[in-house]
Amino acid sequence: MATPIKNAHARNLDCSEAEWAARQELAACYRVFDHLGWSESIYNHISLKVPGEDGAFLINPYGLHYSEVCASNLVKIDIDGNTLDGSPFPVNKAGFTQHAYFHRHVDWAHAICHTHTTATMAVCSMEGGLQPVNFYACNFIGKLSYHDFEGVTVREEEGERLLANLGNNRILMLRNHGPVILGRSIGEIFIQHWSLQRACEIQLATMAAGKPVMIPDEVVAVHQRDVGQVRLPGGPGKADFDAWVRIIDRTDRSWRD
Repeated sequence: MATPIKNAHARNLDCSEAEWAARQELAACYRVFDHLGWSESIYNHISLKVPGEDGAFLINPYGLHYSEVCASNLVKIDIDGNTLDGSPFPVNKAGFTQHAYFHRHVDWAHAICHTHTTATMAVCSMEGGLQPVNFYACNFIGKLSYHDFEGVTVREEEGERLLANLGNNRILMLRNHGPVILGRSIGEIFIQHWSLQRACEIQLATMAAGKPVMIPDEVVAVHQRDVGQVRLPGGPGKADFDAWVRIIDRTDRSWRD
């Protein structure tokens, strides 16, 4: 049997235990996203700050599919674009420009993901964006920001507008493009993406079936007030993410390499 590219590109790294733990968590996230159908060939990106190192974060090697990402082939770069771990892989400039700007200016944004799933891109491309038409959508009403499409995100000066349009929210819907989700942990961005994906899927299905029933603002407010009562301990999304890691572990544990 041929050696998978993910193992062929594994490297022996001299890094701290904290960085290795972060690498494994991020690698697992790439595999979970792929398992759920959220990958986009070799494109898109998820990044994670390196614990204890200002300005350093991990991101996927440009050219590998999410199913090929493992802990050792993630690329460690700084917010100026310098490779810090001797990786032979390049980094997608669109990923660096977007993620580096947020990592530089948003101190709580330890983890960031950007995807092109069909459902989220479709809703980003709709006039009015996400609407209060289902349970999951209620989580996000009044908590999403929008940014008009300017082409592929490779120009540093667009970062200023991305940050300004994000405002005090944690999700920036890039119109005609897809969402950027920022959070304090991998678990947080995972559960936010999972819930947003479900909200968008259900909105599209509802609108295809007929005229949706809009949920009143006062009911949305009650939902957002009470939704925290069903969260498990450990931080937002941790239990959810851990469950999906157990699932991918049963089929392929090479992300741990």
